[in-house]
Amino acid sequence: MKRGPADPREAAKRAALNALRRTRRKADRSGVDLSEWEGEFLGSVETRIQTYGRAFGDPEKGAPGQALSALQHRKLKEIAAKAAGKSDAAGPKRRPGFRSRGRRPAPGGDAAD
Repeated sequence: MKRGPADPREAAKRAALNALRRTRRKADRSGVDLSEWEGEFLGSVETRIQTYGRAFGDPEKGAPGQALSALQHRKLKEIAAKAAGKSDAAGPKRRPGFRSRGRRPAPGGDAAD
C-alpha cells in the first residue's frame, strides 16, 4: 500500500515535539539543573504545540509551516547545548570585527601637480 504525501505541518509538529522531549530527557540524564524559566518554557511550548499545532500566534514571527518561531528555536538550541554540557550554551560566538589594514590612498591617486 502506497502512502500519500506527508503533511508538512504534521511533520513540523512531530519534529518540534521530539526536539522538546529529547532536550528535556538529555537534561534529566546529564543531571543539569534547568532554571525554572527553562523548564516552564519547555512545558508551555510543548502544550501549545499539542493544542494548536504550533507555539506562536503571530504569523510574522515564523514560517507558516513551522511549529516553532525563530526565537523559540534558538532558545531550544541553547537549552539543548546547556543540557549537553557544551561551553557555548550562553549563546553563539561573536565574529571578530573589521580590522584596519593600513591607510589606503585616496581615490584618484596622489598625483603630484
